[in-house]
Amino acid sequence: MREIITLQLGQQSNYLATHFWNAQESYFTYGANEESPIDHDVHFRPGIGSDGSETYMPRTVIYDLKGGFGTLRKINALYDIDNDAASNSLWSGKTIVQRQQPIEASSYQQSLEAGQAPAELTTNTVRYWSDFNRVFFHPRSIIQLSEYELNSTVMPFEKWHMGEELFATLDKEHDLLDRDLRSFVEEADQMQGLQVMTGIDDAWAGFAAKYMERLRDEYGKTPIWVLGAQEPHRGLSREKRLLKLANKARALAEFNSQASLIIPLALPETPLPLSVRLDPTSTWHITALFAAALESTTLCTRLKTSDRVYSSSLGNIADLLNVFGKQTIANLEMSIFEPQKSQHNGNGTNDVNGSADAVHRRDERMRNVYGAGIDHDADSESGSQKGVATLDIDLSSPQDLNLNQDYRRRRRRRVFSQILADRGPESLELVDRDDELEMRNMYGIRRRPKVHNYRSLVAFPIIDSYPKIFRDSNGRPMKDCVSIQTALSTDSTVTDKVKALRSAVIRSIGLEDRETIGNELAEIADSYKEGWSSDSDDDDDDE
Repeated sequence: MREIITLQLGQQSNYLATHFWNAQESYFTYGANEESPIDHDVHFRPGIGSDGSETYMPRTVIYDLKGGFGTLRKINALYDIDNDAASNSLWSGKTIVQRQQPIEASSYQQSLEAGQAPAELTTNTVRYWSDFNRVFFHPRSIIQLSEYELNSTVMPFEKWHMGEELFATLDKEHDLLDRDLRSFVEEADQMQGLQVMTGIDDAWAGFAAKYMERLRDEYGKTPIWVLGAQEPHRGLSREKRLLKLANKARALAEFNSQASLIIPLALPETPLPLSVRLDPTSTWHITALFAAALESTTLCTRLKTSDRVYSSSLGNIADLLNVFGKQTIANLEMSIFEPQKSQHNGNGTNDVNGSADAVHRRDERMRNVYGAGIDHDADSESGSQKGVATLDIDLSSPQDLNLNQDYRRRRRRRVFSQILADRGPESLELVDRDDELEMRNMYGIRRRPKVHNYRSLVAFPIIDSYPKIFRDSNGRPMKDCVSIQTALSTDSTVTDKVKALRSAVIRSIGLEDRETIGNELAEIADSYKEGWSSDSDDDDDDE
């Protein structure tokens, strides 16, 4: 059934995952004549509630600190069993139960529970990720780690070693994989992989690194994707910024040998296009942008297999991107486009099936976008192309190139492989295509990158839990849905980013780990040099 199991580690990842699950929930259809193109069994599991009713909940395990879940209850309306501490105690004497003042539910959640039209969300009303959550989770999915408290000023959960030590302590006591994950894995008939959503610039990176070691030991050949969210650095002190960069450097070094694919996510420090307006201080806004890109680039992993040409898997995508077997870090870019209103049918499927004529017209428009010189490989499952796309919004931490002020020499970007995902019913306009992005190996032989194209008529749904960050040509918020194109690439910019990151943080890493981390980062940088001669004239600045 191609199941994907998700691990959510920490506040940043839970904001990101909540947007993801809300989008998945919007794809469900309830009319007799409606059919969703999404295979819901990939991310959702069937079950039986406490009252015997059938349930359908995400295949996920959610970790967060004390206070991080907000108003989300471990026991929800579908599993509303007696959870009174006094009645379940083995102690026969008198008990005293002390309860904290409960957090008041947001007006949005109150509206959902009452079956009313949801109240509008704002950056002021979203205090926790549970404030805009639209799905029920199984009680086994909710794991609160009470050793640390969210946003604590006394003992903030921000240093790498804190995450490592917390995982080691919990795993020694409980065996976290057995207690939290194994039941979800055993329910899967044919698991296609694991996706780990985590912060990579705080203590959750250390927690994730230890978790990844256990995952790789237990599931040696299973594809594992790491989706690493980062907080904006703007406004942080130099000390805090350096700490986050050091955590990120350690994370890349540790994840590189364990993950099948690593996708770092950061809000660009350069101005966003006019089609995107967001509050850079709002985690709800920032992760909404991340989620739109991630949900779009992975759409092909959950499409029904009847569309064989444009459905794929986590393992296949990782293999297509990792050309030389050592390139696990991929850069993610995106562009958004205003959808044609006439194409949206309002039933949640975004006119996903469409007509043969619509698909033909769309393919014709795509040929116009990329130009007539593109060749398609008929033997390729996804249709390889020679053109490489450069999109409007770079989420792959482009600011890392500026970390080292002494580092001024920039090479032209070389793309080894690219997954181009195009969703929505209308044409995509003015995609930059650099025909010169050829690579020469050390013998001077030119090699063009492989671009694997996936398309779907399913537009990205803009639902009431999603912030109004996308604007049309008139500056008004887009409604209902939006067309998105994403490019997931392994390319030579990783070399420059990792080198700059290493240079910026290496002295702040303890002596006992400095050499190991430094060598690992240097190896990562070198693995993105294959395919051309580093002494070639092509390495010179374009300026």
